[in-house]
Amino acid sequence: MMTEPLRSKMEKDENVELMEEMLIPEYILNREKAPSNANQITCPESPVLVFINTKSGGQLGSQILPHFRALLNPKQVFELPADNPEEILRDFLSHLEKLKRHGDPVATAIRAKLRIVVAGGDGTHGWLLGAVADLKLKDLPPVSTVPLGTGNNLPFSFGWGKKNPTPTVESCRDILLKTADASPMPVDRWHVVIRMSKPLEDSPLSEMKSSKLLASNTLKTHESFSRVPENTESYQEGQHSYQGGFWNYMSIGMDSQVSYAFHTMRNKHPKYFKNQIMNQGLYAFFSCWQGWFCAPCCHPRSKNINTLANIFTARYDGQWDKLHISRRIRSIVILNLPSFSGGFNPWGTPSGDKAKERHLTAPFVNDGLIEIVGFTDGWHGASMIFPRAHGTRIAQAHKVKIEFHKGGEDHTYMRVDGEPWQQELPLDTDPTVMEITHKGQAVILASGDCVAKIIPADESAKMNLPISQATVADEQKQQGSASRKSRHSKKV
Repeated sequence: MMTEPLRSKMEKDENVELMEEMLIPEYILNREKAPSNANQITCPESPVLVFINTKSGGQLGSQILPHFRALLNPKQVFELPADNPEEILRDFLSHLEKLKRHGDPVATAIRAKLRIVVAGGDGTHGWLLGAVADLKLKDLPPVSTVPLGTGNNLPFSFGWGKKNPTPTVESCRDILLKTADASPMPVDRWHVVIRMSKPLEDSPLSEMKSSKLLASNTLKTHESFSRVPENTESYQEGQHSYQGGFWNYMSIGMDSQVSYAFHTMRNKHPKYFKNQIMNQGLYAFFSCWQGWFCAPCCHPRSKNINTLANIFTARYDGQWDKLHISRRIRSIVILNLPSFSGGFNPWGTPSGDKAKERHLTAPFVNDGLIEIVGFTDGWHGASMIFPRAHGTRIAQAHKVKIEFHKGGEDHTYMRVDGEPWQQELPLDTDPTVMEITHKGQAVILASGDCVAKIIPADESAKMNLPISQATVADEQKQQGSASRKSRHSKKV
């Protein structure tokens, strides 16, 4: 029988071995020049940078943060939102590139093998994926998505599960090992631009101080949204424009209204929202309270999607078509990944003659298409617990344009990767217009029971899709395989 001291010693030895595989040399973390004995320094097999959001979901991040710092060099582990990930990544990777140019072999190897661990909710993962993609590097470091939120749709898509990890050293060590063994997968990124007529001088919009404010000086939106700068392709003279993006989904309508009510209450009373299961129960309560399950009685027809807006889509050829949406649809979800509302796949897998006639395909995360799905009420969404159930398949598109009618409702609700807001709509000015377009790819690490699927490279070539990231993913997958063999050989 193994004694407790022996067990403790073995666990300590495993942690030391893990650190050797993932520990980045001090001179690189300190942004210093390579030492004279750089050629004698052993390069880590799986170097990582870790970002943990201590405010996400059940606020579990503050409990796992010290464990990651104990396993790694504390300078490799960063706390969000206190630390700025854009600046950290830019400075760190720039320093690696500088050392590479001076012939540092350790920096060269770390740049090729670097992986990024992000622990947080869907909004946090989208934030960090955007920060990595905005670096505009030829070979993007792959990102692992550790669940710490309420829904955890994005981590679930790539096999990281829906359940938040236990705050123990063993659990954090398993996450790091899982990151080293995971396979890179190219994933599409989507760009969103919202344009409104410029407000009058006495409008609340003229008092806006922060780029996080979308259509009101009291409402915050997703971290990735900001004012569209002048002299850019998305800028239009005479328009009040904002841009952002998403990786998982964007939704409009009543489901976003429920999410907005939940997030508003959580921001006001965070002490009641520190447990994932309790959060999910409270979310169900807000769904009932907002009338999502009795929408025909509680939800005015003027807020239904076809009354709010006209929606146009375009495939790869760029030709715009107007969608005909049932007047019963009260919410639409624009999907990039096959996970929504806690892991359900609203699109499903189209089959049969009708699907072929409408040119509907299975959802792939790198095919340059997003799926548009409609829901009538909460019961329609809840039906997805049954096999083969799905939402109302409306269209697949490479571009989407939504024109909100003027003179109708004065606001609606929107949500991007789990982050909701209330969007003002025009009363007597030009329509508010939203445009969604493809904006490149990033690489996400897939592990375990990954439900996301990528289109094969030969099919991608036929469709004239970008496959550069797929090539990068294949190379990094080989590196990960080599890392696994090295680790297993050490244990033998």
